[in-house]
Amino acid sequence: MDILFSTEEYVFSYRVAGICVQNRSVLLQKPTNDTAFAFPGGHVAFGESNEQTLIREFQEEIGADISVGDLKWVGEIFFPWGNKPCHQICLYYTVEINSKNIPMEGMFMGKEQLEGQQFKLEFHWVPFEKLKSTEVYPTNVVQLMNHIEGGVQHFVYRE
Repeated sequence: MDILFSTEEYVFSYRVAGICVQNRSVLLQKPTNDTAFAFPGGHVAFGESNEQTLIREFQEEIGADISVGDLKWVGEIFFPWGNKPCHQICLYYTVEINSKNIPMEGMFMGKEQLEGQQFKLEFHWVPFEKLKSTEVYPTNVVQLMNHIEGGVQHFVYRE
């Protein structure tokens, strides 16, 4: 069971995401019916470590075996979830894809399951120089990526 729950007034979400960099591009995902990108990952299940979650999510969504690296960002994220406000804690880790069957440039398709529904996801390798002109959440992604080699960064994002 995912650590994702709803009260009468709010939704709480505990998510982890992977920062996967290859050839000066970063891997991002988006639903096929959306224009905004996010970092691949998913909700942590009760009893599951962050590393286990990332390994499971990359396997489920794109069939990739990965290695999980260091924690880089801690995000406190506030955004609308349907008709309620959502309070999300998202931890972002570096990730390396070990599978040879995953395209390392361009766009490819994956799948997601959330709240009992399955839908398609687009995965894109977005070059660093295009991040400024790409709609990505969190919106401070360029600043965060510019300091990826430093210590853990904390940010608060409100939509």
